[in-house]
Amino acid sequence: MKFTKESLRLYAITDRNWLGNRSMAEEVEKALKAGITFLQIREKNITDAEYTTQATELCQLCHRYGVPFVVDDNIDVAIASGADGVHVGQKDIIDKDVRALIGKDRILGISANSVELAIAAEKAGADYIGVGSIELSPTKGESKVLTLDYVKEICNSVSIPVVAIGGINEHNIPKLRGVGVAGIAVISAIFGKEDVSQATQTLRKLVDETL
Repeated sequence: MKFTKESLRLYAITDRNWLGNRSMAEEVEKALKAGITFLQIREKNITDAEYTTQATELCQLCHRYGVPFVVDDNIDVAIASGADGVHVGQKDIIDKDVRALIGKDRILGISANSVELAIAAEKAGADYIGVGSIELSPTKGESKVLTLDYVKEICNSVSIPVVAIGGINEHNIPKLRGVGVAGIAVISAIFGKEDVSQATQTLRKLVDETL
């Protein structure tokens, strides 16, 4: 799957806690049709076998729409499911060469909330960096909120694309204009909405106007 900076424009992250009884695959397909450009599956408290099954289904779905797909935090599941890559946190790159484990052709995203960590992520072989939180996040809870000036400083400290994450929704996307991010990552702003298609269309329009 071809990956470019533009692939990161509207980056959706799954979280079944927002879906109730709705089908993850059906809601993801609605988001794909409505304009997401990247998908990350994020699952907690399930077995690797369950994670692989779910990731494989979503990976195949994303590829039908030409959208890159990565797995959160689990390298084994990313490889087993045929995912395009993996997104990991800072703790996952301590004493571990993730780039070597996934190979040079898979996408590697790494989270960072400081200039120092962003530079370290780029040196570790990251293709892009997830930076936040931008606002208090309903998904992440008590996450560290960064000023927009500092996010801009992080963007300027690396040569790879930066995705803003954390508490981003249709109300605050415009404030990211001129900060330097390549895209925005959302969870509840898409999957927490009753009408995923309409939510995605609204966000995509705002992101295109802002970035």
